[in-house]
Amino acid sequence: MRLSVIPCLLAALLTPCSLLAASLSVTSPDGSIELTLDDTALTYQVQFHQQQVIAPSALGFRFLQLPALGKGYKITAHSRNSVNQTWQQPWGERETVVDQHNELVVTLKHPERQAPFTLRFKLFNDGLGFRYEVPDQGVDKLDIIDELTEFRINDSKQTTAWWIPGRGWNRYEMLYRTTALNEVDRAHTPFTFKLPTGVHLSIHEAALVDFAGMVLDQQRDGVLKSDLTPWSDGIRVKTNGSFTTPWRTIQIADNAIGLLNSDLILNLNEPNKLGDVSWVKPGKYAGIWWGMHLETQSWGSGPKHGATTANTKAYIDFAAKNGFDGVLVEGWNQGWDGEWFLNGAVFNFTTPYPDFDLAAITAYGKAKGVKLIGHHETSGHISNYEAQMADAYDLYAKHGVSQIKTGYVADGGQATHIDENGIERKEWHDGQLMVNHYLYSVTEAAKRQLSINTHEPIKDTGLRRTYPNWISREGARGQEYNAWGSPPNPPEHTAMLPFTRMLSGPMDFTPGIFNLAYKGLDAENRVQTTLAKQLALYVVLYSPIQMVADLPEHYAAHPKAFQFIKDVPTDWAQSKALQGEVGNFVVFARQDKHSADWYLGALTDEQARTVTVKLDFLPAGKRFTAQIYRDGKDADWRTKPYEMIIEQKSVTAADSLTLPLATSGGAAIRFKAEK
Repeated sequence: MRLSVIPCLLAALLTPCSLLAASLSVTSPDGSIELTLDDTALTYQVQFHQQQVIAPSALGFRFLQLPALGKGYKITAHSRNSVNQTWQQPWGERETVVDQHNELVVTLKHPERQAPFTLRFKLFNDGLGFRYEVPDQGVDKLDIIDELTEFRINDSKQTTAWWIPGRGWNRYEMLYRTTALNEVDRAHTPFTFKLPTGVHLSIHEAALVDFAGMVLDQQRDGVLKSDLTPWSDGIRVKTNGSFTTPWRTIQIADNAIGLLNSDLILNLNEPNKLGDVSWVKPGKYAGIWWGMHLETQSWGSGPKHGATTANTKAYIDFAAKNGFDGVLVEGWNQGWDGEWFLNGAVFNFTTPYPDFDLAAITAYGKAKGVKLIGHHETSGHISNYEAQMADAYDLYAKHGVSQIKTGYVADGGQATHIDENGIERKEWHDGQLMVNHYLYSVTEAAKRQLSINTHEPIKDTGLRRTYPNWISREGARGQEYNAWGSPPNPPEHTAMLPFTRMLSGPMDFTPGIFNLAYKGLDAENRVQTTLAKQLALYVVLYSPIQMVADLPEHYAAHPKAFQFIKDVPTDWAQSKALQGEVGNFVVFARQDKHSADWYLGALTDEQARTVTVKLDFLPAGKRFTAQIYRDGKDADWRTKPYEMIIEQKSVTAADSLTLPLATSGGAAIRFKAEK
């Protein structure tokens, strides 16, 4: 860490020394990452192993009421701090998280303005975060019209990027593109890319609260600029004169696997604010859901209505028989008839359809040890939802419903609210209004000991640490696209998600489809994986709640494979990414939080490949029975997706396993500790 100031000498005759250009540097605890702040034009740059990975990049904001914050501000003070501690997750990928970082806090002031501001940097061994802390600027209202923060990357034509377009009609539910960096236009975060040297980086944000979500806009080759999602009136962020931004984050690793083993986003969030959260329960759930996507059932009332008392009780029986703790029911409340996705104003969140007896169903579930998982589809009409939220949450709490899946299926830019003048406004799902709405639903739910699983959400930025009842969310192209999407999710999709979307946090992808070609192997709409890969998803795609997504009768056709879904937990003591390349393949190992057992998931894209996995993640000196579910010799997702070998081997940490993965194939293993 260093401070350097241009020598005063003769220059002091022209400019006060305190206002001359200065730079400050801070390194990660292991010295591999160095950030330098320079106030000549107010820029920062980043080096990794003494090689520049972020070239000098601008900082600052533009306001409606005041001059810009940026160039012209000079360093006037700074302080440093080092932290090395651990903290515990109530649920998660790992129970204990290490927080080791060096912090640099810099005060900057403009010579012609009274109010200073602060830049706070935290450097970890796996990356860095920085944020702006802007105190009262002497105005009652301060509207942000642009953020000037840049991330400049050299060699953009030789840098590979994996990305989805930002601020599109389909929110985050798009297929990832693999291009040269200079071909990127406007992209959502997490934004993952690989430099020509092989170094992998991912740009994102942490602790997004009362602010607009950031997308990255490439206006010149290699210059990614923060582009804050606007309100309907064009203002990016509305403040009362002071604000603290989310952390702008850069994860950095020697290889792709290093990104997967990072806790940077969580470490940049505040600790749990809810106190005792023992009522937040990870688990697995079945649901009246997939039938709607296959069009064998309907959300709306009528002869195919799925959310009936009798059907729900049958699903509760299925869950109880197989050890699942929940049943999700969609389409239970009035408002689903007609074009519901275009008319969110009609939903009633406390009035069920006549064929759905909430009290009887929850009582039946309680007797069976299975909870009803609630569902609120808003179609993005947040004013209608917020007007009913208290009563709706009270109703669920009264009947022992402890988890709610919320949905906001409106197209991007079409979330509806009624403003203070009674005028209907349309907003983006990742604008400041919606960012605040999503968190409001979580905090209101917490008052009643309810957990929220948000679909069509704002992106995850690690707030599950601060609000552990925000138990999961969607935020990417999920399993349902395999039923009706055009095209459905390709083989590379679930090999892409761990390195992109899931760097932000858990995803409710809804794995476990066993009838992989409901309309036939040659149909466009089918699941483009093998059966073994569907099992591997339970380990690879982390969520503390996992859906057993297919229809009960489809599991009955493959009882031996179904055993893995019954066995696999959703709460982990440890997680380790072992191998992988972005969009190609990935291998994860995780230890059950409540036993000595370990689980492994491996999956590949459209390319068949063989991976050899060292088992040195297992504790030394202990023996395990490896219960292996893997692709058969002739398995192929197109023609023979159900070909599977189920076998057992006795192994130790000194052993390795060789796993042949078919095209879009996978392997799932339970390592059961031997006595």
